[in-house]
Amino acid sequence: MTPPVIQRWIEFVENGSTDELDTVLADDAVFFSPVVFTPQEGRAKVSAYLRAAAKMFSDTDFHYVEQWCNDHSAILEFAATIHGVYVNGIDMIHWNDDGQIVAFKVMLRPIKAIQTIMPLMAELLSIGP
Repeated sequence: MTPPVIQRWIEFVENGSTDELDTVLADDAVFFSPVVFTPQEGRAKVSAYLRAAAKMFSDTDFHYVEQWCNDHSAILEFAATIHGVYVNGIDMIHWNDDGQIVAFKVMLRPIKAIQTIMPLMAELLSIGP
């Protein structure tokens, strides 16, 4: 059975609407990027990264392939094609007793996927590559 917080996350992704994203993020949430060395801390930063990723994947064939859930964590495997490049990865999500996401880690493969996504995310986040 899919935990409620993960079901809400999947609905955000499927609907392409991140309007209520902040309601599922804890104030002290942390985002671990596959390309940025330091963790991105705080609801505002995590929200910015997740919104940018949602925008980047919005016009693709992004879909979750499988999921593994625990009491306070889940791993969601995803696949997509961006600019003709196959992207495969996982979202590792941890949440607290209140059902709010406290940690979101993304891992990507193959290397060509990372090389394709890195400049797109940098542009969406208005930061240098």
